[in-house]
Parts: sequence; structure tokens; C-alpha cells
Amino acid sequence: MKNEINIFAPATIANVSCGFDVLGLCLDTVGDTMTIRKTNEKGVRITKLTGQDLPMETEKNVAGVAAMAMLEALPEVDFGIEIDIHKKIKAGSGIGSSAASSAGTVVAINKLLGEPFTPLQLIQFAMQGEKLASGTAHADNVAPAIMGGFTLVRSYDPLDVISIHTPSDLVATVIHPQIEVKTEDSRAVLKGQVSLKKAIKQWGNVGGLISGLYTEDYDLISRSLHDEIVEPTRAILIPGFDQVKNASIEAGALGSGISGSGPSIFALSRGMETAKKVAVAMEDVYKNIGVDYDIHVSELNPIGVKTI
Repeated sequence: MKNEINIFAPATIANVSCGFDVLGLCLDTVGDTMTIRKTNEKGVRITKLTGQDLPMETEKNVAGVAAMAMLEALPEVDFGIEIDIHKKIKAGSGIGSSAASSAGTVVAINKLLGEPFTPLQLIQFAMQGEKLASGTAHADNVAPAIMGGFTLVRSYDPLDVISIHTPSDLVATVIHPQIEVKTEDSRAVLKGQVSLKKAIKQWGNVGGLISGLYTEDYDLISRSLHDEIVEPTRAILIPGFDQVKNASIEAGALGSGISGSGPSIFALSRGMETAKKVAVAMEDVYKNIGVDYDIHVSELNPIGVKTI
């Protein structure tokens, strides 16, 4: 059994418009790389961290917290874990930076141990990293990072996560305006109650999106990629959001919305050619209003965290 493993920890898009805290999808070309190794010295240590200015202290780093939660579940731990993290997903970008570190760590440790834990158990461990990052142990990013493709968190108590059919020709375009929106801040602006009318529309969109994914009905996917509840409130935190969303749809995207808690904006398209046109349209908006940005065009990743 190996004592060291190198992995690719993918970025993710949470909520996917209509599925706040329950829907997520996994990207393929955007992510961090990590090295996790077993050591004779007990405990969890972050031994290297590049790319972002994040805490090295185990209890303040999401990867460290996820690893500790995992080791606590083992009956007798006679080894330690060292973690090297090479961050390529910017913190506060809205594409699952903390989830990538948390998910990558638990998947890697599980492989080093001969895979004693189920994906659902790994999600529960990784959620502890998310709790550190945002104050809430949500699974809509870590679930697709671990399981790949689209995932649905049907229930949090008890945790029940379902893999959703992911059409192979769906392509995501994500633009990240160079501002930071902290998850806890974006949650603070949300209302504690919603009207029954809006809730009914949202339930319909979630059901429609799931059905559209399974049947590969792209018109239905397009009609369902609408958020009645969260996006109208959070959009004010993102410069140029409405222009980017409208430009994406005019360029041929099936739909567009806020990626996770923002400020990244995603669009889903049928086929790479359209997704690249959407990227150009998004870029034009931010060039015109003078906002710096990063942009990614990615097929969807069907397997999640990968060994490299």
C-alpha cells in the first residue's frame, strides 16, 4: 500500500441556479494539486502551501480539519498525515476553493488506507472543512468534488447524496471578477423566509433540471436554470452580473447564474464551441466596464478527485 499520493482536487459549481445548498457539479480543467503522505509521527500537519495566502496551522486550514475529522473516525490511529497544497483555485472565488482542499484530502487519505470509507462518509468528513470556511457544514461543493458530475443533496439529516446523470456534451464557462465575496458575507444578505409562490417556482425548477439532465432535454434544462430566491439578493454583490448573464444567454448558453456564493458567474452550454462563444461574450462585458477577471471553460468531470 502506498504511503504517498498525488491528486487533482477539482473546482465545483454549487447551487446551479435553482438548487441552493443541494445541487452541485464538478469541473474538469480547474483545480488544485495536492500531495498527501502517511508518516510515523502522529497528527496532521500542513507541510507546504503555495498559490494562496492561507493558514498553515492544522486547526485553521480546511484540509487539516477534514483530515482530523477522518482520523478521529478510525478506531486506532498509529500514523500521521502530511499535506502539501498547491492552490490554483482562488479563495473566495465561488468555485469551491475550500471544498477542493477538503475533498482532495479525504479522498487521498482514503486511498492510502485502502478505501475503508464510503463516498458518503468522505463527504461528511469534508463538510467539517466547509464548516470552518463558511460557518455552515454544507455539501453542495464537496459532494460533486468527491463523486463527480452532478450531485443532489436530498437530505442533510440524515445525509443523503445522489449522483445525477450528467450529459457528456454539457460544458461550463465560468468567469471570476477579481473581487472576493466571502461565503459568510453572501449568506448574511439572504432572507430567512421566502414566499410560498417563489418556493413553488423553485421546486418546479429543481425538478425540471433533474428531469432534463436524465432525459438530456436541453430545452428543459434551459427553462429550469432559474433562481427565484437567492440570485436576486446576491446579484447586487457582483459587478456587471446582469450584463454577463444576458450576454451569456445571447451567445447561446442554456442558462447562467451565480456560482456558489459568488462572485464567479457560470453558464452551461451544449458543446464546447458554444461555451467558447459564451466566454468571449462574458469577457467583453468586463473589458467594457474595466473589471479584471479570470475565465475558465471546462467540460464536466464525471469522477471527481483524481490521482495524478
